[in-house]
Amino acid sequence: MIASQALRLRNIRTTALLLSALSLLVVVLSAHLRLAGAGLGCADWPACYGQLLAGEPQALHFGFVRLLHRATASLSLLFACYLAWQCLRRPAVESAGRSATLLLLLMLVLSALGIWSSDPRLALVSFLNIMGGLGLVTFSWRVVLAARPRSLLDTATPPTLRLRLGAGLLSLTVVLGALIGAGYAALACASFPDCGGNWWPVAAGWASLRPFAALTGPPLAGDPGGMTLHLLHRYAALATLLVLGSAGVQALADPTRRQAAVALLLLLASEVALGSLMVLSGFNLWLAISHGACAAMLLAAVATLLRR
Repeated sequence: MIASQALRLRNIRTTALLLSALSLLVVVLSAHLRLAGAGLGCADWPACYGQLLAGEPQALHFGFVRLLHRATASLSLLFACYLAWQCLRRPAVESAGRSATLLLLLMLVLSALGIWSSDPRLALVSFLNIMGGLGLVTFSWRVVLAARPRSLLDTATPPTLRLRLGAGLLSLTVVLGALIGAGYAALACASFPDCGGNWWPVAAGWASLRPFAALTGPPLAGDPGGMTLHLLHRYAALATLLVLGSAGVQALADPTRRQAAVALLLLLASEVALGSLMVLSGFNLWLAISHGACAAMLLAAVATLLRR
Protein backbone atom coordinates (compact mmCIF):
# COMPACT_ATOMS: atom_id res chain seq x y z
CA MET A 1 0.00 0.00 0.00
CA ILE A 2 2.79 2.41 0.97
CA ALA A 3 4.78 1.49 -2.14
CA SER A 4 1.78 2.03 -4.43
CA GLN A 5 1.05 5.41 -2.81
CA ALA A 6 4.69 6.44 -3.28
CA LEU A 7 4.48 5.41 -6.95
CA ARG A 8 1.28 7.40 -7.33
CA LEU A 9 2.90 10.52 -5.82
CA ARG A 10 5.86 10.09 -8.15
CA ASN A 11 3.51 9.89 -11.15
CA ILE A 12 1.68 13.01 -9.97
CA ARG A 13 4.94 14.87 -9.52
CA THR A 14 6.26 13.81 -12.94
CA THR A 15 3.01 14.84 -14.65
CA ALA A 16 2.98 18.16 -12.81
CA LEU A 17 6.61 18.83 -13.79
CA LEU A 18 5.78 18.18 -17.43
CA LEU A 19 2.70 20.37 -17.13
CA SER A 20 4.78 23.18 -15.58
CA ALA A 21 7.12 23.08 -18.59
CA LEU A 22 4.18 23.06 -21.03
CA SER A 23 2.52 25.95 -19.18
CA LEU A 24 5.71 27.98 -19.37
CA LEU A 25 5.88 27.27 -23.11
CA VAL A 26 2.26 28.45 -23.43
CA VAL A 27 3.22 31.70 -21.64
CA VAL A 28 6.15 32.25 -24.02
CA LEU A 29 4.14 31.49 -27.16
CA SER A 30 1.20 33.63 -26.00
CA ALA A 31 3.54 36.54 -25.31
CA HIS A 32 5.12 36.17 -28.75
CA LEU A 33 1.73 36.15 -30.49
CA ARG A 34 0.48 39.15 -28.52
CA LEU A 35 3.64 41.28 -28.65
CA ALA A 36 4.65 40.47 -32.23
CA GLY A 37 1.06 41.06 -33.33
CA ALA A 38 1.13 44.43 -31.58
CA GLY A 39 4.24 45.35 -33.53
CA LEU A 40 6.72 45.41 -30.65
CA GLY A 41 10.16 45.88 -32.16
CA CYS A 42 8.72 46.19 -35.70
CA ALA A 43 10.82 47.62 -38.55
CA ASP A 44 9.11 51.04 -38.49
CA TRP A 45 9.16 51.33 -34.68
CA PRO A 46 7.41 53.09 -33.05
CA ALA A 47 5.05 54.20 -35.85
CA CYS A 48 3.99 50.60 -36.56
CA TYR A 49 3.18 49.80 -32.91
CA GLY A 50 -0.45 49.09 -32.06
CA GLN A 51 -1.82 49.48 -35.61
CA LEU A 52 -4.04 46.44 -35.08
CA LEU A 53 -6.12 48.54 -32.65
CA ALA A 54 -7.20 50.97 -35.36
CA GLY A 55 -10.01 48.90 -36.91
CA GLU A 56 -11.99 45.70 -36.67
CA PRO A 57 -10.08 42.53 -35.70
CA GLN A 58 -8.48 40.86 -38.68
CA ALA A 59 -8.76 37.17 -39.51
CA LEU A 60 -6.22 35.09 -37.58
CA HIS A 61 -3.14 33.99 -39.47
CA PHE A 62 -2.41 30.39 -38.56
CA GLY A 63 1.36 30.43 -38.77
CA PHE A 64 3.73 28.02 -37.05
CA VAL A 65 3.75 29.85 -33.70
CA ARG A 66 -0.04 30.01 -33.44
CA LEU A 67 -0.43 26.36 -34.37
CA LEU A 68 2.25 25.39 -31.85
CA HIS A 69 0.50 27.48 -29.21
CA ARG A 70 -2.83 25.77 -29.80
CA ALA A 71 -1.26 22.31 -29.85
CA THR A 72 0.63 23.01 -26.60
CA ALA A 73 -2.46 24.44 -24.90
CA SER A 74 -4.58 21.43 -25.97
CA LEU A 75 -1.94 18.99 -24.76
CA SER A 76 -1.71 20.87 -21.47
CA LEU A 77 -5.46 20.56 -20.98
CA LEU A 78 -5.29 16.79 -21.49
CA PHE A 79 -2.47 16.49 -18.96
CA ALA A 80 -4.40 18.69 -16.52
CA CYS A 81 -7.42 16.37 -16.73
CA TYR A 82 -5.19 13.35 -16.12
CA LEU A 83 -3.44 15.13 -13.23
CA ALA A 84 -6.73 16.06 -11.56
CA TRP A 85 -7.94 12.48 -11.88
CA GLN A 86 -4.71 11.15 -10.39
CA CYS A 87 -5.02 13.52 -7.42
CA LEU A 88 -8.74 13.13 -6.74
CA ARG A 89 -9.35 9.41 -7.23
CA ARG A 90 -9.67 7.48 -3.97
CA PRO A 91 -7.84 7.79 -1.71
CA ALA A 92 -7.53 11.44 -2.73
CA VAL A 93 -4.22 13.28 -2.41
CA GLU A 94 -5.82 16.35 -0.86
CA SER A 95 -2.71 18.54 -0.71
CA ALA A 96 -2.13 18.22 -4.45
CA GLY A 97 -5.79 17.86 -5.39
CA ARG A 98 -6.71 21.46 -4.54
CA SER A 99 -4.06 22.97 -6.81
CA ALA A 100 -4.75 20.40 -9.55
CA THR A 101 -8.46 21.25 -9.48
CA LEU A 102 -7.78 25.00 -9.60
CA LEU A 103 -5.36 24.43 -12.47
CA LEU A 104 -7.96 22.52 -14.48
CA LEU A 105 -10.63 25.14 -13.79
CA LEU A 106 -8.25 27.93 -14.83
CA MET A 107 -7.52 26.13 -18.10
CA LEU A 108 -11.23 25.76 -18.82
CA VAL A 109 -11.80 29.46 -18.10
CA LEU A 110 -8.93 30.46 -20.39
CA SER A 111 -10.31 28.17 -23.10
CA ALA A 112 -13.69 29.91 -22.85
CA LEU A 113 -11.96 33.29 -22.82
CA GLY A 114 -10.41 32.43 -26.17
CA ILE A 115 -13.75 33.28 -27.83
CA TRP A 116 -12.96 36.98 -27.29
CA SER A 117 -9.16 36.82 -27.43
CA SER A 118 -8.98 37.60 -31.14
CA ASP A 119 -10.02 41.22 -30.46
CA PRO A 120 -6.96 43.08 -29.08
CA ARG A 121 -9.10 46.12 -28.22
CA LEU A 122 -10.59 44.26 -25.24
CA ALA A 123 -8.00 45.16 -22.59
CA LEU A 124 -9.75 43.18 -19.86
CA VAL A 125 -9.59 39.98 -21.93
CA SER A 126 -5.89 40.53 -22.65
CA PHE A 127 -5.23 41.19 -18.96
CA LEU A 128 -7.01 38.01 -17.89
CA ASN A 129 -5.09 36.01 -20.50
CA ILE A 130 -1.75 37.33 -19.23
CA MET A 131 -2.57 36.70 -15.58
CA GLY A 132 -4.12 33.33 -16.40
CA GLY A 133 -0.98 32.18 -18.19
CA LEU A 134 1.14 33.05 -15.16
CA GLY A 135 -1.38 31.23 -12.97
CA LEU A 136 -0.98 28.06 -15.03
CA VAL A 137 2.72 27.90 -14.21
CA THR A 138 2.14 28.67 -10.54
CA PHE A 139 -0.62 26.09 -9.99
CA SER A 140 1.29 23.41 -11.91
CA TRP A 141 4.34 24.02 -9.75
CA ARG A 142 2.26 23.97 -6.57
CA VAL A 143 1.16 20.44 -7.47
CA VAL A 144 4.84 19.49 -7.85
CA LEU A 145 5.51 20.85 -4.36
CA ALA A 146 2.46 19.13 -2.85
CA ALA A 147 3.56 15.76 -4.26
CA ARG A 148 6.90 15.82 -2.50
CA PRO A 149 7.76 13.01 -0.08
CA ARG A 150 6.10 13.43 3.30
CA SER A 151 9.47 13.74 5.05
CA LEU A 152 10.26 16.93 3.10
CA LEU A 153 6.83 18.39 3.84
CA ASP A 154 7.21 17.70 7.56
CA THR A 155 10.59 19.46 7.81
CA ALA A 156 9.59 22.55 5.83
CA THR A 157 9.96 25.90 7.62
CA PRO A 158 6.93 28.22 7.85
CA PRO A 159 7.31 31.36 5.69
CA THR A 160 8.35 34.58 7.39
CA LEU A 161 6.31 37.78 7.43
CA ARG A 162 8.94 39.42 5.21
CA LEU A 163 8.55 36.68 2.63
CA ARG A 164 4.77 37.02 2.67
CA LEU A 165 5.05 40.79 2.22
CA GLY A 166 7.52 40.30 -0.64
CA ALA A 167 5.16 37.84 -2.30
CA GLY A 168 2.35 40.39 -2.05
CA LEU A 169 4.52 43.12 -3.58
CA LEU A 170 5.57 40.77 -6.38
CA SER A 171 1.91 40.01 -7.12
CA LEU A 172 1.16 43.74 -7.28
CA THR A 173 4.11 44.30 -9.62
CA VAL A 174 2.94 41.50 -11.90
CA VAL A 175 -0.61 42.89 -12.02
CA LEU A 176 0.67 46.37 -12.96
CA GLY A 177 2.92 44.87 -15.64
CA ALA A 178 -0.01 42.91 -17.05
CA LEU A 179 -2.07 46.12 -17.19
CA ILE A 180 0.71 47.81 -19.19
CA GLY A 181 0.83 44.89 -21.62
CA ALA A 182 -2.95 44.60 -21.96
CA GLY A 183 -3.26 48.35 -22.56
CA TYR A 184 -0.48 48.44 -25.21
CA ALA A 185 1.12 51.18 -23.12
CA ALA A 186 4.78 50.57 -24.02
CA LEU A 187 5.13 53.95 -25.80
CA ALA A 188 3.77 55.91 -22.84
CA CYS A 189 7.12 55.70 -21.07
CA ALA A 190 10.13 54.92 -23.23
CA SER A 191 12.83 56.23 -20.86
CA PHE A 192 14.46 54.71 -17.79
CA PRO A 193 14.49 55.16 -14.82
CA ASP A 194 12.31 58.27 -15.15
CA CYS A 195 9.25 58.64 -17.37
CA GLY A 196 9.94 61.51 -19.74
CA GLY A 197 11.37 63.57 -16.89
CA ASN A 198 8.62 62.56 -14.44
CA TRP A 199 9.45 60.56 -11.30
CA TRP A 200 5.96 60.37 -9.84
CA PRO A 201 2.48 60.04 -11.39
CA VAL A 202 0.93 63.43 -12.12
CA ALA A 203 -2.60 64.30 -11.01
CA ALA A 204 -3.94 63.92 -14.54
CA GLY A 205 -2.55 60.40 -14.64
CA TRP A 206 -4.72 59.16 -11.79
CA ALA A 207 -7.81 60.74 -13.38
CA SER A 208 -7.15 59.16 -16.79
CA LEU A 209 -6.25 55.73 -15.41
CA ARG A 210 -8.83 53.47 -17.09
CA PRO A 211 -7.00 50.18 -17.58
CA PHE A 212 -9.99 48.17 -18.83
CA ALA A 213 -11.49 50.69 -21.27
CA ALA A 214 -11.90 49.53 -24.87
CA LEU A 215 -8.80 50.49 -26.86
CA THR A 216 -8.83 52.56 -30.05
CA GLY A 217 -5.05 52.97 -30.27
CA PRO A 218 -1.93 52.65 -28.13
CA PRO A 219 -1.27 55.40 -25.55
CA LEU A 220 1.26 57.82 -27.02
CA ALA A 221 4.49 59.00 -25.39
CA GLY A 222 3.68 61.05 -22.33
CA ASP A 223 0.14 59.73 -21.97
CA PRO A 224 -0.73 60.43 -18.29
CA GLY A 225 -2.54 57.16 -17.68
CA GLY A 226 0.19 55.07 -19.31
CA MET A 227 2.93 56.93 -17.44
CA THR A 228 1.11 56.33 -14.17
CA LEU A 229 1.04 52.58 -14.81
CA HIS A 230 4.73 52.51 -15.74
CA LEU A 231 5.83 54.49 -12.68
CA LEU A 232 3.67 52.45 -10.30
CA HIS A 233 5.06 49.26 -11.86
CA ARG A 234 8.64 50.44 -11.41
CA TYR A 235 8.19 51.54 -7.80
CA ALA A 236 6.44 48.27 -6.98
CA ALA A 237 9.32 46.40 -8.64
CA LEU A 238 11.85 48.35 -6.54
CA ALA A 239 9.94 47.54 -3.34
CA THR A 240 9.74 43.89 -4.41
CA LEU A 241 13.49 43.81 -5.06
CA LEU A 242 14.24 45.16 -1.59
CA VAL A 243 11.70 43.19 0.45
CA LEU A 244 11.68 39.90 -1.45
CA GLY A 245 15.44 40.08 -1.98
CA SER A 246 16.05 40.49 1.76
CA ALA A 247 13.65 37.60 2.44
CA GLY A 248 15.64 35.45 0.02
CA VAL A 249 18.92 36.36 1.73
CA GLN A 250 17.33 35.55 5.08
CA ALA A 251 16.22 32.14 3.77
CA LEU A 252 19.80 31.27 2.78
CA ALA A 253 20.51 30.55 6.45
CA ASP A 254 18.00 27.64 6.38
CA PRO A 255 19.59 24.54 4.79
CA THR A 256 16.16 23.16 3.83
CA ARG A 257 15.33 26.29 1.82
CA ARG A 258 18.76 27.38 0.59
CA GLN A 259 18.37 25.98 -2.92
CA ALA A 260 15.00 27.65 -3.40
CA ALA A 261 16.38 30.91 -1.98
CA VAL A 262 19.28 30.92 -4.47
CA ALA A 263 16.84 30.31 -7.33
CA LEU A 264 14.64 33.14 -6.05
CA LEU A 265 17.53 35.62 -5.84
CA LEU A 266 18.84 34.72 -9.30
CA LEU A 267 15.39 35.02 -10.89
CA LEU A 268 14.68 38.28 -9.06
CA ALA A 269 17.92 39.83 -10.29
CA SER A 270 17.27 38.53 -13.83
CA GLU A 271 13.73 39.93 -13.84
CA VAL A 272 14.87 43.41 -12.83
CA ALA A 273 17.71 43.32 -15.37
CA LEU A 274 15.43 42.15 -18.20
CA GLY A 275 12.85 44.83 -17.43
CA SER A 276 15.48 47.57 -17.42
CA LEU A 277 17.18 46.35 -20.60
CA MET A 278 13.81 46.00 -22.33
CA VAL A 279 13.08 49.71 -21.91
CA LEU A 280 16.65 50.83 -22.65
CA SER A 281 16.68 48.73 -25.85
CA GLY A 282 13.52 50.38 -27.16
CA PHE A 283 11.32 47.43 -26.17
CA ASN A 284 13.13 44.59 -27.87
CA LEU A 285 10.65 41.78 -28.60
CA TRP A 286 12.70 38.91 -27.16
CA LEU A 287 13.63 40.85 -24.03
CA ALA A 288 9.92 41.53 -23.47
CA ILE A 289 9.07 37.83 -23.91
CA SER A 290 11.91 36.82 -21.58
CA HIS A 291 10.69 39.35 -19.01
CA GLY A 292 7.28 37.66 -18.93
CA ALA A 293 8.71 34.13 -18.82
CA CYS A 294 11.04 35.08 -15.98
CA ALA A 295 8.08 36.52 -14.05
CA ALA A 296 6.32 33.15 -14.30
CA MET A 297 9.38 31.31 -12.98
CA LEU A 298 9.83 33.90 -10.21
CA LEU A 299 6.26 33.32 -9.03
CA ALA A 300 6.98 29.58 -8.93
CA ALA A 301 10.15 30.20 -6.90
CA VAL A 302 8.19 32.27 -4.38
CA ALA A 303 5.59 29.50 -4.16
CA THR A 304 8.41 27.09 -3.27
CA LEU A 305 9.54 29.21 -0.33
CA LEU A 306 5.97 29.86 0.80
CA ARG A 307 5.20 26.14 0.86
CA ARG A 308 5.08 24.88 4.45
